[in-house]
Amino acid sequence: MTGTARYEATNIPEAIKYPRGLSLVGSWSGTYGSHLTFVASEDFRQTAMVVPSPPIPADKALLRRQARMARRDFVQALKECERERLELRLADHLAPLIERSRIIGAYSPLLLEISPLPALARAARVAFPAFTAPHLPFRFLVGDPVEPGPFGIPQPPLASPEVGPDLVLVPLVASDRAGTRLGQGKGHYDRVLGGLKAGGALLVGVGWAVQLIDSTIPAEPWDIALDGFASPEGVTMWR
Repeated sequence: MTGTARYEATNIPEAIKYPRGLSLVGSWSGTYGSHLTFVASEDFRQTAMVVPSPPIPADKALLRRQARMARRDFVQALKECERERLELRLADHLAPLIERSRIIGAYSPLLLEISPLPALARAARVAFPAFTAPHLPFRFLVGDPVEPGPFGIPQPPLASPEVGPDLVLVPLVASDRAGTRLGQGKGHYDRVLGGLKAGGALLVGVGWAVQLIDSTIPAEPWDIALDGFASPEGVTMWR
């Protein structure tokens, strides 16, 4: 078995496909190799979306477009060595939170998202989002993200154990300084984070520093506030 696997969505009109090598850490790196490459669409248009999503206010949609453009410009200006250095800095800043947590809810990053994977070397147990079907909420499953999910993003095999993380590293498009998060706009995390937070989980948004914005993001009733934000510049906790 080689150290690289590749998953590619097919027959996807107008999909924006982003290949990205994932530097995996932990037990699976020895089994599957240190890199996993997948192809995914940043806005989750890989498959027909049947999850009902609430209408997005115009100002929120505008903030999302602006934040995506700022992130894109920032990441595209980085050299690969600079990106790796920043992701290692993120890992250092996350270390205290990770080392005192039992189970980490992580994510497999898309091309423009900062990778949390270097930080997971310090984790006792790691789980990743896994979808059984596109219209159902994902579950956090412990295991290596080696199978393609319905949106083209690697996830653990569906037979893997389901867990409730006590620290969730949450990907995002942007966060304001009150912890209101802008995601991809499909509501996948909103459907899951509320229950985890009610159970005591710490929700920490993870992104590049440019993704922490000064503008106030309109909060909808279903939005789940983050407890903090982590970037290569450090960790800010609000709760």
